[in-house]
Amino acid sequence: MKNIIIITPVYNDWDSFKKLINEIDKTILIFKNISFKLIAVNDGSKDEAPPIQLPPSIKTIEILNMKINQGHAICLANGIKYALKNYEFDSLILMDADGEDRPQEIFDLINKAQKLKNISVVAKRVKRSEGFIFTFFYNLHKLLTLVFTGKLINFGNFSIITKKDAETIIKDPTIIYCFASTLKNNASKLGNIDCIRGKRYFGPSKMPLLKLIIHSFSIIAVFKMNVFIRSALFLVLLSYLQEHIGIVSPISQLLIVIFNILIYLVSTKSSDKKLDYMDKQLGETKKITH
Repeated sequence: MKNIIIITPVYNDWDSFKKLINEIDKTILIFKNISFKLIAVNDGSKDEAPPIQLPPSIKTIEILNMKINQGHAICLANGIKYALKNYEFDSLILMDADGEDRPQEIFDLINKAQKLKNISVVAKRVKRSEGFIFTFFYNLHKLLTLVFTGKLINFGNFSIITKKDAETIIKDPTIIYCFASTLKNNASKLGNIDCIRGKRYFGPSKMPLLKLIIHSFSIIAVFKMNVFIRSALFLVLLSYLQEHIGIVSPISQLLIVIFNILIYLVSTKSSDKKLDYMDKQLGETKKITH
């Protein structure tokens, strides 16, 4: 592993980004035999990017400017696609820029990836920094995902992925709305490390409850065929149980049908055509080098 590119979306929060690159620098100083570059995908920020001071351990920072706000998933997908077209690398590290993905855990990701060799490694959340209500609904989301898809998605964007996996997932249209599930659905094997969800460097969390719900549907929609098959089985089972559970049965069936409609609607956000043309919203780029 000689070349690693770090990809992070940024939306207005340039103070956090500047702090992030300095924190990354402190972590990667120890890896003398690895060359690091960083791609920041500016997600149509209203605030102009300030002058960026390049730290010693990062060889290049390139800022890709989206013409309009597209969201984290599109930014990450564009970052991956751009890296594959324009750079030689062995691995990509994907992370948020606000401090919630802790830069010090890059050390653990790289070490685990070096031990496993040619296997992508994800940062599995074992502790979160949000309040009780958010945590409750997050755990409910994980349970629903497991029940309806058979998949346990206990990680987010924070990961180190091999070039081979990057080349595979960038061909899957579902990456447009969910990186984590697309990786889970395409990688034959994934390693993991335990990580703690950090606190934002500046300002409140940008993941309100409604956004969490939409994000949850996006995660599940990647496995829509699993959802449809399992839902059909649940509907049949509820029909048999109706004489025992009464009105609970038709109400549950209605909720399952509505749930499936929502999953289908979310899944329509992706297509091969949208994947092919997603980088048309990229504007000018800015490169900072030593």
